[in-house]
Amino acid sequence: MFDNLTDRLGGTLKKIKGQGRLTEDNIKDTMREVRMALLEADVALPVVTEFIEQVKVGALGQDVQTSLNPGQAFLKVVQAELVKVMGEANEALNLRTNPPAVILMAGLQGAGKTTTVAKLGRYLKQNEKKKVGVVSADVYRPAAIKQLETLANDQELMFFPSEATENPVDIVNRAIDAAKRQFMDVLIVDTAGRLHIDDEMMGEIKALHAAVNPIETLFVVDSMTGQDAANTAKAFHDALPLTGVVLTKADGDARGGAALSIRQITGKPIKFIGVGEKADALEPFHPDRIASRILGMGDMLSLIEEIEQKADKKKADKLAKKIKKGKSFDMNDLRDQLLQMQNMGGVGAMMDKLPGMNEVPQDMKDKVDDKHLARQIAIINSMTRQERKFPDLIKGNRKKRIAVGAGQELQDVNRILKQHKMMQKMMKRFTKGNMSNMVRGMKGNMRGMRM
Repeated sequence: MFDNLTDRLGGTLKKIKGQGRLTEDNIKDTMREVRMALLEADVALPVVTEFIEQVKVGALGQDVQTSLNPGQAFLKVVQAELVKVMGEANEALNLRTNPPAVILMAGLQGAGKTTTVAKLGRYLKQNEKKKVGVVSADVYRPAAIKQLETLANDQELMFFPSEATENPVDIVNRAIDAAKRQFMDVLIVDTAGRLHIDDEMMGEIKALHAAVNPIETLFVVDSMTGQDAANTAKAFHDALPLTGVVLTKADGDARGGAALSIRQITGKPIKFIGVGEKADALEPFHPDRIASRILGMGDMLSLIEEIEQKADKKKADKLAKKIKKGKSFDMNDLRDQLLQMQNMGGVGAMMDKLPGMNEVPQDMKDKVDDKHLARQIAIINSMTRQERKFPDLIKGNRKKRIAVGAGQELQDVNRILKQHKMMQKMMKRFTKGNMSNMVRGMKGNMRGMRM
């Protein structure tokens, strides 16, 4: 996510980090490069101009000048300004109203609106413990109604049916009445999208908004359209009282222009960001965390939250007790670890949130392929119960049989056996209660393993 911007800014800011003193002369070149990096990231020109001006003022200010490490202080100024541009802090949904709280979703066709309705429903159900209903008022695309029904069923959300022959206002009013009777906390309304903004579309969504008076009106926009995303959001905001923006497809956006432009151009906060195709790939938008990611500092808070939400706590406790009793870490345990990593989106999804990833060479990043996880799991599944419990049994012919059964090469089987040995050693250090030993072991393992 935003890789191009991260690489450009990382390289530029590294040059100034080592400076013993900052002057107008030695930050001039840096600011020119930062400006170019932002423009290449498709950030809107007025936003770039304001950003550069504010950073320059901060960099030449008293706090930076008297700092023991002016280069790092300058980096803090850039980070603070990035946060400011994107909105200071996450703004949560306002659901304080008589239930059901109606959330109206607007946006152009192809932005991922219908998928986002289901993702948001799942998020509110899982994280906010809300009873959520969804309804489609998209009467121009009959497939949209069926699509939402399928997605709602997958996430166990209440789906309120509608027909392409009906009036959108009648559809939503009927859904609100039904949601009240079924004691729903939230009703999310999917609306019709168009390929471009037109008077007919705006007139229809204005009438719908006036009729149902939603507590939240969210504009769903494709991150990969760059500053056009901000301009489209502004056009919608001029017609509708938007309360926030949902930025989709950010995992495929190497630039980041939309994330950095929307708040300043529309005045409206980005409330959520879509980071993948899976149903759980929707995160609250935290400007401070995104700024850290852009500057290559990682986003450990989001990673920890994700692990807490998606990790199987029962299995983790069971493994901890097993290791404490001195029992060995076997192939079943390794498979559980790999499955949990897969559940969290794989190594690629986690890398984005780890500090210092901008310093890892691109050719190394390109070698990260989450299909390896599936292959490793297949190899373990190809083992017998006894082999999984006692991996030392796996020699010559057994290795060949496992490789054939998993459709993999012999070297792949050897690789996973080696990986298991390394993790087993690490777990033994853990049982001895010597944390420094364990940390040393982890460092040694990391040096010994390829990316």
